[in-house]
Amino acid sequence: MDSGVVRINHGSDVFVVRACSNDDGADLLAIAGEHSVEVFRVSPPISERVASFHIGRRITALAWSPRSISPSSSDDWVIEITAAASDFSLHLLTKSSTSSENMFAFGGGLSGHHGKVNDMCFCGGRDQDNARYVATVADDKMLMVWDLHPALDISSGIPSPERSIGTDASSSPHPRPQPTAYVISFPHPLVTVNCHQFSSKEFLVSDCRGSIFLTDWRSDPEQSEQGSWRHSSVIELVEPHALSKSLMGISSQWTGFAAWRQDNIDIVGATYGSRFSIWDLSKPQGGKPSQTGISFPEGGHQFRWCPTSPDYFAVASQCPTKGAVIHIHDMNYVHAQPHVINIAPRPHRVRDFDFMARRGNPVLAVAYGVEVVVFPIGVE
Repeated sequence: MDSGVVRINHGSDVFVVRACSNDDGADLLAIAGEHSVEVFRVSPPISERVASFHIGRRITALAWSPRSISPSSSDDWVIEITAAASDFSLHLLTKSSTSSENMFAFGGGLSGHHGKVNDMCFCGGRDQDNARYVATVADDKMLMVWDLHPALDISSGIPSPERSIGTDASSSPHPRPQPTAYVISFPHPLVTVNCHQFSSKEFLVSDCRGSIFLTDWRSDPEQSEQGSWRHSSVIELVEPHALSKSLMGISSQWTGFAAWRQDNIDIVGATYGSRFSIWDLSKPQGGKPSQTGISFPEGGHQFRWCPTSPDYFAVASQCPTKGAVIHIHDMNYVHAQPHVINIAPRPHRVRDFDFMARRGNPVLAVAYGVEVVVFPIGVE
């Protein structure tokens, strides 16, 4: 490893790593483990911890708010993240240049999920509402869209105190009202949820059986069955091999992972089992993928598009006998041999990874064991 590599030791096993995709927060990286969430400012070869939140439970998902701004970009910086814990509770984590770490718990008990929360993301689009709504998906087959700033405090039945989205709730004399959720149920456990910068009304939701749904969560529920995926799904995509295996009961992987290419709203990628697939929504083909290939014969684990080199995507192996390995593919040459990145020998495996949003050469942040390693592609 050379001087362009950053290693961060979290102190406990790392389960989630998520890079901030905001232009003003491109050097921010969130790391979550057994008990806490840490936020680092990464500028190779240096990393600086800027926030730490002790949740007391294993973290299963993270999402960066569009409000987040790095201290590198502004003196009025803001850290805002949502986190899901192993007890199905949700947490809004904030810190700013004028306030210390603040943790606001919501979504627990009867009002929230009743299965492991696998993924979460804020609303897409470019208006102010994109920091108001956050979507979560879980093993309980539910997509929940949470209003973090509800107009009505459901615990008291009275209007909430006026507060702009940019206001720090910890400094308010009024207790913060609990977020409210709009719930859409699906047929099978859900694995991922994605938003897109060009749409504020749609989420891309994938399930564990081989289906991906483009869901209009703002559609009128009065037009059809309340809370059903059928009335809100604009398009359903299918990975035929994964779907046929699950229907026959021989699926080797009870998982799936989909991602939305951020520079092109028509391009969706996913990995199910040993195969990766790419769909072009401008050419529906009955929901079948336009391109497919094999990345790891023993099974792929995650699929991520590179934000700075959009034709690149990465798939990680979930097999510990292979070690911590990631394959980098080029969408224009899906059948060519991938660029293989060996991060650590067996029995390590990639727990999670993400691309940093910094301009220039693509940079990966990869979690394995208690460490996260951040490096540009080409440096192993």
